[in-house]
Amino acid sequence: MNYYNLKDSLEEVDFRTATIKGQGKEKGLFFPESIPQFEENFIQNLHQYTPEEIAYRCMRDFVGDEIPSEILWEIVSETVSFDIPLKKINDKISILELFHGPTLAFKDIGARFMSRCLSYFLKDQEKKVTVLVATSGDTGGAVAHGFYKLPEINVVILYPKNRVSPVQEKQLTALGENISALEINGSFDDCQSLVKQAFSDQEINDHLFLTSANSINVARWLPQQIYYLIALKQWNQYETEKPVICVPSGNFGNICAGLLAYFRGLPAEHFIAACNENDTVPDYLKTQNFIPKKAVPTLSNAMDVGDPSNFVRILELFDHQFDKLKNKISGYSVDDQQTLKTIAEVYKKHNYLLEPHSAVAFVSLQKFLEENPDKKGFILGTAHPVKFPEAVEKATAIKVEIPEALADLMTKEKKTVEISSDFEELKRFLLSKI
Repeated sequence: MNYYNLKDSLEEVDFRTATIKGQGKEKGLFFPESIPQFEENFIQNLHQYTPEEIAYRCMRDFVGDEIPSEILWEIVSETVSFDIPLKKINDKISILELFHGPTLAFKDIGARFMSRCLSYFLKDQEKKVTVLVATSGDTGGAVAHGFYKLPEINVVILYPKNRVSPVQEKQLTALGENISALEINGSFDDCQSLVKQAFSDQEINDHLFLTSANSINVARWLPQQIYYLIALKQWNQYETEKPVICVPSGNFGNICAGLLAYFRGLPAEHFIAACNENDTVPDYLKTQNFIPKKAVPTLSNAMDVGDPSNFVRILELFDHQFDKLKNKISGYSVDDQQTLKTIAEVYKKHNYLLEPHSAVAFVSLQKFLEENPDKKGFILGTAHPVKFPEAVEKATAIKVEIPEALADLMTKEKKTVEISSDFEELKRFLLSKI
């Protein structure tokens, strides 16, 4: 499998190169040259396969022979080594709980897969590798945990000051060792822009071996398909119709992975991009005009993205044909007031505790089902409620207990370097690490 640059289709690379480089020329994202189809027998008999088997079959076509099959099996086994349950909230809406991994967020899956692939590819690399990543909340913690203490790899995480939750910040900043956290005076979009500039800066690349762990990297983006298959396996145990799948959406890597799985043969009735007040894509679906906006801070901070990088991959999947895309994806924008109201109502009616991102998804799916009453679906639960205690407690008056796995981390000292959104400051920091 080769991957081409969406900004320069003449640039084609293999999986190893795409994983190591992160992005192509002119900050272009890599995209698979073909969409490998799932075997019909595999999809019809998902109930017969373990999560490890599902993950291996999902990823082998994208990796090819660049990782030996026994090593790939080890990688995917470690990637899905925790529960990913699909639970009913009510008769119409279920939730895929993606927060049972080590950092209590869906990004554990992609980060674990990518870190292990990168470690394999770079085991003989002479120059020290720097993983540079921007985060709006959960990516940074998952990446920090995935790469923690890996030899010959340094991790630099950029996150927006005062725009991540206390638990998220501890996961970014308390590990130390080979993990550096930069607190940026700006938004996630500023962090993402700085990362892209660094990859395009010749002086930095002359001195450092840079790679990325954002969902712009194919090794972070592609494994997110796995849990859509694991969800379908469970869905088929109690439902006969195809599900409507609703995804909390910020940088749009998660829903893009689900759509890729759909194009490979995953049965899905419809997809919903559930957004907070950062409504660039819902507006596009109404007007056909994609106009990036300045991100505004919300309770669902991981979705505070005004210029989602991965949307270009979604356009590519649909051959840039708006009508085809519009028939398969709906977009909703939910404000903070509705988010809090939904957390409170769902807990009261169904005794299920949502956090802000899953609440945005719940109300979005609920709106779609009101217009399509014969349908059912599931939302992706992308984070544990403990990551957003203020919002959850404000909505329900319930104090969310810190899980035992996080108790020790919360007592550790925060270690950060605060910089502005000026690229020269980031450049000086990176070059000081030589």
